[in-house]
Amino acid sequence: MRIVAALGGNALLRRGEPMTSGAQRKNVREAVRALAPLALDHELVITHGNGPQVGLLALQAAALGDAEPAPLDVLGAQTDGWIGYVIEQELGNVLPFEQPLATILTMVEVDPGDPAFQNPTKPIGPVYEEAEARRLAEERGWSVAPDGPHWRRVVPSPVPKRIFEQRPIEWLLEKGSIVICAGGGGIPTMYSPEGALVGAEVVIDKDRASALLACQLEADCLVLATDVEGVFLDWGTADQRMIERASPAVMRGLDLPAGSMGSKVLAACEFAEATDRPAVIGSLDRVDELVAGTAGTVIQEATQT
Repeated sequence: MRIVAALGGNALLRRGEPMTSGAQRKNVREAVRALAPLALDHELVITHGNGPQVGLLALQAAALGDAEPAPLDVLGAQTDGWIGYVIEQELGNVLPFEQPLATILTMVEVDPGDPAFQNPTKPIGPVYEEAEARRLAEERGWSVAPDGPHWRRVVPSPVPKRIFEQRPIEWLLEKGSIVICAGGGGIPTMYSPEGALVGAEVVIDKDRASALLACQLEADCLVLATDVEGVFLDWGTADQRMIERASPAVMRGLDLPAGSMGSKVLAACEFAEATDRPAVIGSLDRVDELVAGTAGTVIQEATQT
């Protein structure tokens, strides 16, 4: 099987943890131990988030005073190399020495006319108290918004249209390599009015980029790994219950939070509708069962509910 596995942000940095290299490496080490068995039996593509890391680099750049900060596409490329290196190294520590690994800096096209450019919603970087977030927004021209009990910077999140490095990724898979790519939704790029490919000051949703990648690679399964068992109805109440299997039509009809789980469900529906193959949302530590369809929430076009 060809599997695209998207690691949730908790695989790199859990909420409240310091943004240190040690904390991130520890979390990656735990994540790859769950993923490694898949690589022994399947073609494996790993995608991941990078929001906290991009935010950290942006803060470091701001500390340089008058120095011009790097744009988000450049920060995305930097963090993709950083995180890909750590994932490669930790995977290499648990897999046979002969197993090839490769990180691909992945450009993803967006449409400059996407309405998301007028409505920043994607949180990036560290969390702040409200007063601090508003002060930073005033100083740096940011858009900020609540994120749970805290506040964060928000940027536009347009729909991904194309994965430019699709062919190199396929070539690597055909040679038996595990591929780490499309980190943080990929490096956002778009065509200028003159027809030149340029960077975009946006963040692409990593789950939707992973779904697009899985479609383009004709993957057999899309796994959206997170820190909960699956998609729940009435989450956080005494009546909460997990959805085990459902069609995209049923899932699209649910009233789910617009944040992390909402984006995962949307991405899963897009993949299932385009391919008639399963997308599964569930806990990373049960990834073998997710692929087998015996854990998590399985979303597939042919499923009857």
